[in-house]
Amino acid sequence: MTIKNKLSIATLISAVCLSFSAWAISLDDAKSQGLVGENSSGYLGLVVQNSEAKAVVEEINAKRKAQYLKLAKKNNLSLAQVEALAVAKTIEKTQSGHYVEVNGSWVKK
Repeated sequence: MTIKNKLSIATLISAVCLSFSAWAISLDDAKSQGLVGENSSGYLGLVVQNSEAKAVVEEINAKRKAQYLKLAKKNNLSLAQVEALAVAKTIEKTQSGHYVEVNGSWVKK
């Protein structure tokens, strides 16, 4: 294989790797499509099993938990207390037509 071919393959692989993020579904898209919703614990939940949506849920929930832990420490609260406060805020901010968890069931707001 020539150096030129190796460079072309490396460039192609780089382009493909960079484009994966463009192929991934966004949180807004996942919510609009009814794939995810705000659950009753202050985090996102899967409304419909979907691997792309699951990846979004895991990423966002990890970030939320990190923020909740910071807030808990800063305000001398437990993680559970911060999560409970977050439930009301996330459901309040949920747009009409998006899903929220109510009594263990997904309903459109």
